[in-house]
Amino acid sequence: MCLAPDLLAIVLAAGKGTRMESELPKVLVPVCGRPMVQYVVDALRAAGVRRTVVVVGYEADLVREKLADTSGLEFVEQREQLGTGHAAMMCREQLAAHQGPVLIIAGDQCMVQVSSVQKLFDIFQAEQPACLLGTVEREDPTGYGRIVRDAQDKFVGIVEEKDATDAERALREVNVSTYVFDSQELLTSLDKLSNENAQCEYYLTDCPALLLAEGKDVSARKVLQPCEALSINSMAELQVVEETMKRMNA
Repeated sequence: MCLAPDLLAIVLAAGKGTRMESELPKVLVPVCGRPMVQYVVDALRAAGVRRTVVVVGYEADLVREKLADTSGLEFVEQREQLGTGHAAMMCREQLAAHQGPVLIIAGDQCMVQVSSVQKLFDIFQAEQPACLLGTVEREDPTGYGRIVRDAQDKFVGIVEEKDATDAERALREVNVSTYVFDSQELLTSLDKLSNENAQCEYYLTDCPALLLAEGKDVSARKVLQPCEALSINSMAELQVVEETMKRMNA
């Protein structure tokens, strides 16, 4: 399947990954012998994405060098790492010139599935929301932001675990930082982002709530596979992902 040419992808790959026991940028830490970000850009390309912007920061030149042989990539630099929303802000020029959907995904999300990218794009094309979140249900949602819905099952927001009530912590549908935005709606929400929080950072997770507050259509769909919720923030988690990847490819 080939997606329409108006799909732009943004890969967030600027972080250091201090818990990975490596001097490498987190996205270059090898998973089964390949940098984790390589799986992400390869999956996007296999899904039919023709244009991908990679946001680099820590050891930016090294990330560019490792991805130099991958065609269709552009790079923007986030010189200060001030959150995921700030990383998206670095792409304002690309977003302003783009009319259409924008997929945003983390550069360490090496378990992303081609079929999931295609499903998200298909839903977005059919429904044309301001924002579409790809979500997944986990048996153990510990550590993830929970997806909150109303009585009609409509998306209400994302609540981080530390801020969640007991009832919200019991929710199993989680956010895994995979979004499709309308490019111009994303720009509007980025302009309204605030860094008034404990970390003084700009969070991309605030953008869906800002759009909802304006009466825009924001949807969350459980179309991702369980493996796509596997995060890598430690060497132990890296081992789990490697074992899962080997099992899936066996």
